[in-house]
Amino acid sequence: MRKIMTALAISALALSGGAVSAKQTAAEKGEAQLQKLIEGRTAGEPKNCINTMRRDGMRIIDRTAIVYEAGDTVWVARPTDTRQLRRTDILVIDRVNGSQLCTNDTLYTIDQTSGMYTGAVFLKEFVPYTKPKG
Repeated sequence: MRKIMTALAISALALSGGAVSAKQTAAEKGEAQLQKLIEGRTAGEPKNCINTMRRDGMRIIDRTAIVYEAGDTVWVARPTDTRQLRRTDILVIDRVNGSQLCTNDTLYTIDQTSGMYTGAVFLKEFVPYTKPKG
């Protein structure tokens, strides 16, 4: 009986380890996607607000960051809690400053399928990544 209980405990540990690595995989995939996007670019001075005139330039990188592409610059804002940022959610922004997106703006996520509120996103500073000229 003791051998059976030990085998069950080992199996449970192995299965729970698989669940943890699946979550890490989503974050790792997002980080790899972000690194590919900013490859060859240089990080600039972080800012609290950015101008966001084009609505189609913003996207979510799963469990990693919000990215806004404006010309030669890619702006990257990481959330304080990456679990709240899923590429399958709709991002709703309650702006304080009109056409600017700022770290103090309220961002909500809504599930695309059910339309239910899934969380709030709080952003750190926006970091610009630009290609070297020349």
